[in-house]
Amino acid sequence: MQLVVARIGRAHGIKGEVTVEVRTDEPELRLGPGAVLATDPASVGPLTIASGRVHSGRLLLRFEGVHDRTGAEALRNTLLIADVDPEELPEGEDEYYDHQLIDLDVVTKDGEEVGRITEISHLPTQDLFVVERPDGTEVYVPFVEEIVTEIDLEEQRAVIDPPPGLIDDRAEVASARDAEESGDAAR
Repeated sequence: MQLVVARIGRAHGIKGEVTVEVRTDEPELRLGPGAVLATDPASVGPLTIASGRVHSGRLLLRFEGVHDRTGAEALRNTLLIADVDPEELPEGEDEYYDHQLIDLDVVTKDGEEVGRITEISHLPTQDLFVVERPDGTEVYVPFVEEIVTEIDLEEQRAVIDPPPGLIDDRAEVASARDAEESGDAAR
């Protein structure tokens, strides 16, 4: 099975290094020197990692055969894809690969059906489940412990405890001004 593990960003310096947006929890395993990665678009790869280092909080990679800024810039926005055994599981107890989460049924803690996970969106601050509802609309569910309370791979479901307004239109809006106005009305 193939998993997207990174996206190549802009060139860094003049010796062929590129910045990388990491999309794996295991960069040391997937993005180490010698790793051979497929690419999207496929015509760019495969790419073999020659070296990697962290600079100012960003991962920089250099690939075999890419020796200058022009070559590095030509790789911009390329997705790096690793071949992974489908039976392989992440090291952490509460960690999952995207393929384990896609197609899980999403239900609330009260058993209400929400929909099915169709995609995992990896954002800089958190991951989101893209959930297709039975009516065909989509809802975005932040993949955080406070909202996603249980992942049950055997039952093929994700249990959520959504705050008001996340999956329905019954958002509760409260502010200090509302409280003051209702207090004024009572006087």
